[in-house]
Amino acid sequence: MNRALNFNAGPAALPEAVLAEAEKNWLNFNHSGMAVMELSHRSKEYETIHEQAILLLRDLLSIPDSYEILFLQGGASLQFSMVPMNLLTEGKAGNYILTGVWAEKALKEAEKVGETFISASSKTQQYKSIPTVNAKTSENAAYLHITSNNTIYGTQWQHFPANEGIPLVADMSSDLLSRKLTIENFDLIYAGAQKNLGPSGVTVVIIQKELLSRSSNHLPTMLNYNTYATHNSLYNTPPTLAIYLLKLVLEWAKELGGLTVIEKRNEEKAKILYDAIDCSEGFYLGHAEKESRSKMNVTFNLPDEEIARSFLHQAKKEGFIGLNGHRSVGGCRASIYNAMPVEHVFQLAAFMKKFRRYN
Repeated sequence: MNRALNFNAGPAALPEAVLAEAEKNWLNFNHSGMAVMELSHRSKEYETIHEQAILLLRDLLSIPDSYEILFLQGGASLQFSMVPMNLLTEGKAGNYILTGVWAEKALKEAEKVGETFISASSKTQQYKSIPTVNAKTSENAAYLHITSNNTIYGTQWQHFPANEGIPLVADMSSDLLSRKLTIENFDLIYAGAQKNLGPSGVTVVIIQKELLSRSSNHLPTMLNYNTYATHNSLYNTPPTLAIYLLKLVLEWAKELGGLTVIEKRNEEKAKILYDAIDCSEGFYLGHAEKESRSKMNVTFNLPDEEIARSFLHQAKKEGFIGLNGHRSVGGCRASIYNAMPVEHVFQLAAFMKKFRRYN
């Protein structure tokens, strides 16, 4: 079977080897006579899956023992609320750097919880870049929140803000596991899995253990980070199938060579598409400024809407999936997460060059 040329922004393509392994064990996992989603989350079979997923994440990302790894549900959107609910103590302000729609949504949820402060923003520049100035934090900053990669606008942090004693919180839903990180530079990282980590349904939270003391006992049980830390993310039934697939993706990443190899592959894929844009003599117009370009989401437009519609129509006929830009900005977007084969990116670049010749 030919695999789709899947450039969807998320849920995104999964590695073919992962899907094949899951299919092999679909009806009978580890001779249990049951599928993974039928296993009790208290069973030894599932406990092994759960622990392996945590250990693989800790290994691949070099996460120190001073951090807890949590598996939650609700996606990054729930974290927009949980972060301020757990970290925004009385008399403090949640500080936010706005680089796109998802950062705006995170700020909006924090405003419902307590005081907020906008440390920097590139909104007036149509979110074409990451703010280059040092973020100005409020004197009573509880934390500084960033969105590491902006799927809608195709921008990405290349260098992160200095911590300077203020906890750094990062929504890394669309680029966690795509490049090497120094985890100690962050105090809390959260990521919906459906870009690079696995399928939708599980959210990974990596949190400095010292931060857990901020969570009030008056919080609803399921909105308190301590609930998950204390019970190893097994207080209630976790998304077992999603965690199993997450584990398979992490095994695939490790076998591939880890983040060193993955980062190099992602740089290669991004270069192929950005070269196609930059060498088009203005036919393809990249949205993001060069120094802020994302290696996960390549956003671009064409000379006018009629040509853009023709491009998307022809691309669909050629088998390319998910190249429409986000509904809020239009244009085109190619999402090239970890599982995207280099060969598919080459095919897209070739199509872009061919389309330009005929138009």
